[in-house]
Amino acid sequence: MLSDPQNSAHLTAVVMHADHSMVVVNKPSGLLAVPGRGADKQHCASLQVQQAYPDALIVHRLDQATSGLMLLARGAAMQRALGLAFENRQVIKQYVAVVHGLVAPSQGAIDLPLAADWPARPKQKVDHAIGKPALTHYQVLSRCQTSQTTRLALQPHTGRTHQLRVHLHAIGHPIVGDALYSTAPARALSLAAYKHLHLHAQQLGLSHPVTGQPLHWQCASPF
Repeated sequence: MLSDPQNSAHLTAVVMHADHSMVVVNKPSGLLAVPGRGADKQHCASLQVQQAYPDALIVHRLDQATSGLMLLARGAAMQRALGLAFENRQVIKQYVAVVHGLVAPSQGAIDLPLAADWPARPKQKVDHAIGKPALTHYQVLSRCQTSQTTRLALQPHTGRTHQLRVHLHAIGHPIVGDALYSTAPARALSLAAYKHLHLHAQQLGLSHPVTGQPLHWQCASPF
């Protein structure tokens, strides 16, 4: 799906699962997770879900440009329980991304601390002095010689803001379509050929907060 962040009124989050404790949705790229500042930024995934489930509350967020699986809780008690599961790293999250360049190692880890880049908000940056620990594991799924891109499976061990985007940019492989972090040549190529960020939350797994039943969802990427 090609998404225009400036015109997201046509975008809709699709409910993948709903019960008395939680709602899981597939959010398209270009749709805000929660309302932003200003009347023009009220169209978002959380308000869409609340039309059907008024007690739905955000547990974690995806960037506006990122597509994929997002979890909401049914009520404050479930929000606390599910939030604690994220905090204790009891939730499995896997993303898929297409990045510029041919990533040489078949798998690896990016261990770089991150902090807010205040002069360039909302950007984040690698900061070894005051940055918070951030760890991302990656595995190469395929490489394309023609487009000089690599498809990666990504598993963040931590959940810092823009973690995957900053980590991949830091190792010289910005995500295709990332107008915020790409280098100038990559940004020009992305905007001309790809239109949107190629980062998708494709898998989510956790234990049900009430029954303890293992749950797992998967959603194919749109790219």
